Amino acid sequence: AYERRFPTCPLIPMFVASDTVNEYKSEDEAIHVIERRCKLDIDAPRLLKKIAGVDYVYFVQKNSLNRRERTLHIEAYNETFSNRVIINEHCCYTVHPDNEDWTCFEQSASLDIKSFFGFESTVEKIAMKQYTSNIKKGKEIIEYYLKQLEEEGITFVPRWTPPVACKLESSTSHARRPVSPAINIPDSATKEGLNNKEILNTSSSPSEPTAGTPDDKLDADYIKRYLGDLTPMQESCLIRLRQWLQETHKGKIPKDEHILRFLRARDFNIDKAREILCQSLTWRKQHQVDYILDTWNPPQVLQDYYAGGWHHHDKDGRPLYVLRLGQMDTKGLVRALGEEALLRYVLSINEEGLRRCEENTKVFGRPISSWTCLVDLEGLNMRHLWRPGVKALLRIIEVVEANYPETLGRLLILRAPRVFPVLWTLVSPFIDDNTRKKFLIYAGNDYQGPGGLLDYIDKEIIPDFLGGECMCEVPEGGLVPKSLYRTAEELENEDIKLWTETIYQSASVFKGAPHEVLIQIVDASSVITWDFDVCKGDIVFNIFHSKRAPQPPKKDSLGAHSITSPGGNNVQLIDKVWQLGRDYSMVESPLICKEGESVQGSHVTRWPGFYILQWKFHSMPACATTSLPRVDDVLASLQVSSHKCKVMYYTEVIGSEDFRGSMTSLESSHSGFSQLSAATTSSSQSHSSSMISR
Repeated sequence: AYERRFPTCPLIPMFVASDTVNEYKSEDEAIHVIERRCKLDIDAPRLLKKIAGVDYVYFVQKNSLNRRERTLHIEAYNETFSNRVIINEHCCYTVHPDNEDWTCFEQSASLDIKSFFGFESTVEKIAMKQYTSNIKKGKEIIEYYLKQLEEEGITFVPRWTPPVACKLESSTSHARRPVSPAINIPDSATKEGLNNKEILNTSSSPSEPTAGTPDDKLDADYIKRYLGDLTPMQESCLIRLRQWLQETHKGKIPKDEHILRFLRARDFNIDKAREILCQSLTWRKQHQVDYILDTWNPPQVLQDYYAGGWHHHDKDGRPLYVLRLGQMDTKGLVRALGEEALLRYVLSINEEGLRRCEENTKVFGRPISSWTCLVDLEGLNMRHLWRPGVKALLRIIEVVEANYPETLGRLLILRAPRVFPVLWTLVSPFIDDNTRKKFLIYAGNDYQGPGGLLDYIDKEIIPDFLGGECMCEVPEGGLVPKSLYRTAEELENEDIKLWTETIYQSASVFKGAPHEVLIQIVDASSVITWDFDVCKGDIVFNIFHSKRAPQPPKKDSLGAHSITSPGGNNVQLIDKVWQLGRDYSMVESPLICKEGESVQGSHVTRWPGFYILQWKFHSMPACATTSLPRVDDVLASLQVSSHKCKVMYYTEVIGSEDFRGSMTSLESSHSGFSQLSAATTSSSQSHSSSMISR
């Protein structure tokens, strides 16, 4: 039955084709090994496929059938991107040791993502989603082909026996075992999971958990009032998980409503729900999330520029949260607050949402366990696709998905512009399938028509900025002043660390002491991207290439190779004895950047080797026509105290021999063209592009 899925299987749409590469059969026909090259059409975002430069991926699968031992071993590994992603899968069909009428199935897999164009987390999500769906589909496929065989009159396969000569020699010591009847796969035999074990039984299936005795049932009025409709099985799962927590968990036991969210998120699989609930409870205790509403006050920057807030409730009684994402300066908030404060604020919003659900449950007299979110995208542009900002957003989504499952009842996305599909392509793989089903997206003014906003929100509370009559107190957002930006060192002084990594690094640049970053490139045509802000002073940005690696910076107090200051690090890599043109070369024209400017850009490397990004102190040139300094020169010199500059920077390499796209594929890393920026200039060359936002 398994062999019938080749060369292609209509039940697996992603399985496009397969070719036999090698085949081996032993003389006694006990061993049969087939190696195939399989072509797959992976369900991945179009943008990711474009950046990777491939439409299909290829796997090599080796099937080893041992009729003597009655086993079938299946091994598979990826051929495409094998230098970046390593996937190994192993499946095994065996006879159960205690009952030969049972066929055991075991499956395991490993995934190791070394690098993937900056989309490592996205690829991991896609791979896990694909793998889980394949496990669910496996039982259905094998049943399909078993039924097909039965319709053709094949109800069993004769047991392999050795050739006549071998049989005569071994007949005195071996008794033939009875032939197994046809395999029948019961519905209840499937178990989902990354390490998957199944027992396929012809006579009986493993017993299902009982729905619970009358002694462990919940009060019917309590269920109706606070939990909603539950089947006896779901009620039993809730009771068992709560009892387990009371017996084993040291700390605050969550309410039934919260436990129920984790059970629903895992389709009432009690083992899976227990695992993610325990992880969440540990996380909450570690970061004191239970006390965040009482002990943490949002910074004034958030209160002024975070364009989101609670606004009444929808027609189902769910609390309504309004987010004017298009009016928000995402980059400015990350620069001024850092990822920690931004994440903490989002967590406080979720904690407030849980509190409001409890209140509305009491007010409306029925269980309300989730809220509705209304997102207005009016004003969304390429600035919101700024690469570090998108990364911070994805990480926030991951934390929320893991710790607040089943809290989003409905998401209304209004006035989606043309750039929205690009953002959705990047974000959607990180969102659970059940959550995505709750999304309703309206372009332009479609939300005003039939099936629009009025179906979900009463006319009296539609916000004024959407054409309603209700005044909405949500801040209007706007551009965060750059005077509020802080360095990475300043942002590290947070009392609670929810993440262990930061996107940005800060550096000090002195007169005669530039700051340099080394990037090693193995594959030509890789892409180096950068994004930095000049916080203080004027600098010159350079990119150099060298075939040999510079010496690591010395950290002695006399040699000025490595300096640590309160405002950031200073590292010098280019040795003073090196000569430009002999030991290293300049691959881009110098770019002068003024104080307060933001610069984003990229460079497609021509050669492998070592690339050095350099931020150098910019000395104002003397006036050629007079010995008197200009007024601008005097003002500039007053601004740059002690000949010191400060920059905050972020770099990333999209390196790949598989990269076949053009620079337009990297639009999401540019934040220069923005309706929020006062002015924008750009400079581009044949192998690079840079943007400056003033």
